[in-house]
Amino acid sequence: MSETFTEISPHQAWELIENEGATLADIRDGRRYAYSHPQDAFHLTNESYGRFLDEVDYEEPVIVMCYHGVSSRNTAQFLVEQGFDRVYSVKGGFDGWERSGLPIETAY
Repeated sequence: MSETFTEISPHQAWELIENEGATLADIRDGRRYAYSHPQDAFHLTNESYGRFLDEVDYEEPVIVMCYHGVSSRNTAQFLVEQGFDRVYSVKGGFDGWERSGLPIETAY
């Protein structure tokens, strides 16, 4: 088990999702998440954490994303400390994801 998370690019995150079934956890606020978020992202909040634990296996890769790749580091480290084996933080956050042209779901 790793004692820390790994920072990865948006494209590396997409590869983990596509090839290994990684869970992408978007920790941005509800309004921003509702407006647009990465395709199939789990909206991870204090309120949804219990459901997250029910739905995600500790051995599966988990990718954490915030706005710009800063806040996600704290959440990623928290998940490592909770026992998740493979945790990643997306460099550049949702901004980087969107600029990379990766799939998003939007309200518009």
